[in-house]
Amino acid sequence: MKDGDDARILSELTEAVASGKPVVLATVVATKRSVPRRAGTKMLVFADGSTTGTVGGGAMEAKAIEAARETLRLHKPRLVEYELVNPQAGDPGICGGELTLYLEPYMPPHNVYVIGCGHVGRTVVDLAHWLGYRTLAIDDRPDLVSAEAMPNADIRFAGSVSAALAEHPVGEDASIVVVTRSPELDAKILPTLLETPARYIGVMGSRNRWRSTREQLLAEGVSDKKLDRLHVPIGIELNAETLEEIAVSIMSEVIKVNRAGVD
Repeated sequence: MKDGDDARILSELTEAVASGKPVVLATVVATKRSVPRRAGTKMLVFADGSTTGTVGGGAMEAKAIEAARETLRLHKPRLVEYELVNPQAGDPGICGGELTLYLEPYMPPHNVYVIGCGHVGRTVVDLAHWLGYRTLAIDDRPDLVSAEAMPNADIRFAGSVSAALAEHPVGEDASIVVVTRSPELDAKILPTLLETPARYIGVMGSRNRWRSTREQLLAEGVSDKKLDRLHVPIGIELNAETLEEIAVSIMSEVIKVNRAGVD
């Protein structure tokens, strides 16, 4: 690969990381005998399967792209090996050699949306920020989401939840922490939140509070299946009492859900 191609790939990688776009850098790290590209060759693979550069083309590259997309799902680097000898035996090529790729994912920080920015919400934002997550603080009370009140929020939004999500859409790689001031507000915003692909949605409140909220949502036509997505009461049971302990309980559950299935 020419130096210019390397520079272009590294420039696009830098741009993707800066913009929060997940991408895999696929690098040829070892070869044997005849192969289409040599060690050091690089290719970028984006979540939608689009690429920059090439590691050889053909069936082998198609398999590499699918492996890279799986790497994004797993959130962990790995080596993949391909034999290019006998297509009739399932090999993705006939060059006669072997090729090893190193697939290295670059993932944007996990987004944590905190809805309700009272004492609990502010403490959750502080802890999530410390853990390295991208934090979005949302409340309809402007004084609670000011820069002074929420110094550790990456995004501060004063207004309705629907307006906040329209401006900052929720992706799959996101957690939503609902710590509002009232069950009436929960019932109002939860149908909107349940339409998002967020990996985690937790709602603060006692079981009695949630029982009445759930009954109201069911009466409004929200299905049991959708409501079963919710983690209520929010957090892992730690017998937490202080604000900091409650935040640890909540973020522990966020971490547990997001790490599920990832070795």
